[in-house]
Amino acid sequence: MTRTDDGEQAPDDVLVALADPIRRQVLATLAREGGATSTSLAANLPVTRQAVAKHLAVLDRAGLVRAHRAGREVRYEADLQPLRRTTRWMDTLTNQWEHRLNAIKDLAEGATEP
Repeated sequence: MTRTDDGEQAPDDVLVALADPIRRQVLATLAREGGATSTSLAANLPVTRQAVAKHLAVLDRAGLVRAHRAGREVRYEADLQPLRRTTRWMDTLTNQWEHRLNAIKDLAEGATEP
């Protein structure tokens, strides 16, 4: 897990985890249903249970899922807090770029005026 200068988890792990469409589908299912096992997740996906387990491991490293043992099964639940932090980071980045682009626009428009 990568950390930012202020100690928060860096968005890198979240962005890598969300880069795969199967992982996005797994996370969406967990967020919608509240929790599931890798077997139940695999039943609705075009991949094996073992592949789902590997995808869950990537999501876990990013902090997007939590595993809980329930008897012989391991149930996974979505943790959307890292996604919220990543969204805030992206919003900050967007604002910085908008500010820069507006400054460039102002300079360009000012250069064309007499």
